[in-house]
Amino acid sequence: MKTFQFPAIMISSMAIATGVAGLIALIFIGLFFSIGGSFGTLNDIFNGLTAVLSILLAWMLFTNYQGKSIGSSLIFLVLAVIGTILAIVGSVLVISGKTGWYLAGLFTATGFGLIGLWLLRLNYAALRSNSLPQGLVILGIVCAVIMAIGLAGIPGMIRGTDINNYFPFTINSLWQLAFLGIYVLYPIWCIWLGRILTLK
Repeated sequence: MKTFQFPAIMISSMAIATGVAGLIALIFIGLFFSIGGSFGTLNDIFNGLTAVLSILLAWMLFTNYQGKSIGSSLIFLVLAVIGTILAIVGSVLVISGKTGWYLAGLFTATGFGLIGLWLLRLNYAALRSNSLPQGLVILGIVCAVIMAIGLAGIPGMIRGTDINNYFPFTINSLWQLAFLGIYVLYPIWCIWLGRILTLK
């Protein structure tokens, strides 16, 4: 019995859309720090959108390639779902004013950290099967590891910490480093993947 599969062009478009959403989030956070105003809210919206598109991409890849070269396991797909929920919660918390940016950032970083674990599993599978260009796979692994650093924010997220100087500088720097992966490396990886899948 043949199972449903998404057209390659649909998965490619989803990957590119995910990357573009991440880059727009980067632009808005840059505008927020340089100009201020409502750009912070727009950044939060696109953070959530990037997470939603990420789980749709993960689901499409799982549906089409599970058990194959670039597929991911159900466990890591579930982790990505949980990560998406946490990232959305982070956006909702700060947009609604229920928390400050710090606690919302912990939710977002932790959420994308879990998405990073999915990304790591996917690229590791692609590395072993040689099913994707080596440069893309290496970028994906580096990106996934940096995103996973966001999991360092879990203790603060659980405690409901919303004070910037609550943790030592080293820990603050650690979980915030994850945003390098979220805003820069991950969008590049997604767009590159989308271009590759277009050719498959």
